[in-house]
Amino acid sequence: MPTEHDRSHGSGQPSLPIDAIADQMLQAELTGSARGPLTDDYPAMDTELAYQIQDEALSQRIERGETVVGVKLGLTSPAKQRQMGVSAPLTAWLTDAMVLPAGTPLPREQLIHPRIEPEIVFVMGRRLAGPGVTAAAAMAAVHRVYAGLEVIDSRFLDFRFTLPDVIADNASSAYYVTGPVGLDPAALNLRLEGSVLEINGNIAEMGVGAAVQGHPAEALAMAANSLAERGHVIEAGWTVMTGGMTDAIAAAPGTTIAAHFTHLGSVSIPC
Repeated sequence: MPTEHDRSHGSGQPSLPIDAIADQMLQAELTGSARGPLTDDYPAMDTELAYQIQDEALSQRIERGETVVGVKLGLTSPAKQRQMGVSAPLTAWLTDAMVLPAGTPLPREQLIHPRIEPEIVFVMGRRLAGPGVTAAAAMAAVHRVYAGLEVIDSRFLDFRFTLPDVIADNASSAYYVTGPVGLDPAALNLRLEGSVLEINGNIAEMGVGAAVQGHPAEALAMAANSLAERGHVIEAGWTVMTGGMTDAIAAAPGTTIAAHFTHLGSVSIPC
């Protein structure tokens, strides 16, 4: 019988050492050590097992003193979904250890190949629980909207991974920073909210909220419904990173990466 240490999800499929794999991924993160894809070693790993690894890694984070502060979405753009062969975003966890205070230089000592992308960020005013959450219901649960930059850092060599790999890697989580301007979502057209991403003042990328699943509210609703399938909810007060509005750009040492939004102000990270 599968245990917490040795689980599978279907008959005829080999069991995976879920907690050991989660520990491997956390150690790769802590030491800044890149590795080959998990699916090279565990070809039976699918998205269901990958989410079990992700949740086990969260349990280990909590055991070492981290606090859950929200969730993040990945693969929210249709182009990225087509590239990975999926039709919906993936979800991952945010903890207080991932919060980067505004103006703080990027901690590079544990990072492998960090990249940065601009995101529309929600702070929840009410608990949001699926299934059946609509975009309208999702937005009604949002308290404030902020500008954000997310630092992603895959633990896999050369960013080579499959969908189960990136899920097990907590969607390449590293750090995030939010801007000082928090607005009522009712005052914004988030589909048209724009962001200009700059490197040392030079424009590198531009995007709008519509790049995020057509509207960031759609991404939030999908997150709530996806989490419900695993018995989770989005709690009041949590932060939700809704997904990249542009391609992520390399965080080269000595640069400053900034995002300027139409109404949400600006946010930057010295790299």
